[in-house]
Amino acid sequence: NTVMAARMTDAHRRFLQVLMSNGITEGSEARKLHQHCCETDKVYYAHDKLDDFISTINSHLQPLFMQIRKGISEDDGRAHYAVVNLAETEVTKMASDYTELELELFRKTMDLIILSENGFASSTDILNLADQLKTKKMKKKEAEQVLKVFVEDKWLSEKNGEYTLHTRCIIEMEQYILSNYQDVARKCNICHSLTIQSQVCESCGIGMHLPCVRKYFRGQTEPRCPKCNEFWSCDIP
Repeated sequence: NTVMAARMTDAHRRFLQVLMSNGITEGSEARKLHQHCCETDKVYYAHDKLDDFISTINSHLQPLFMQIRKGISEDDGRAHYAVVNLAETEVTKMASDYTELELELFRKTMDLIILSENGFASSTDILNLADQLKTKKMKKKEAEQVLKVFVEDKWLSEKNGEYTLHTRCIIEMEQYILSNYQDVARKCNICHSLTIQSQVCESCGIGMHLPCVRKYFRGQTEPRCPKCNEFWSCDIP
């Protein structure tokens, strides 16, 4: 088909393979991988053509209902890439790796995180859910172990006993979260990615990732909302 985007080379296939086996790849690693794959396959490489390179792969993944998606870390604002299965937008995409009981704990943890003020849930609150699960009760020791696995598998991130959604989870579950948490889930007004930890304008209700807030208001003496122009009352991180 001549309308089809550029052909998929071995360099593209190698890049896709590594991305899939990593689960998620940080932007600078993806750029290094892009260079390595092109040089190994002896195809044209340009440092600023990663997005075009990924677009070619995505055009071939489309019939398979898959896509390489870019997202940003809510922690430091760095770009990350993950391969997303568009045919499975439910948490069921995790079903092959976890038991029904573990998935229920994950869903309840997700509820706590997304419905919280700051996008975090404490380990105490999560462990208190363990003996209220419908599937069957889970011992706290067992729940601690399951949370550890979710962190290792990059579905959750943990810092000082506080849990939030990992960048991988946000990229892969974006559609699921937006449709299941319509009242609270919002996209960042700056980068248009789903935001879990955000600052929200008190006047018009738009949200922004903390790294985007930092970047947007850098050097401004009086921070004003990019949408309604009212004074931005949150502390700039």
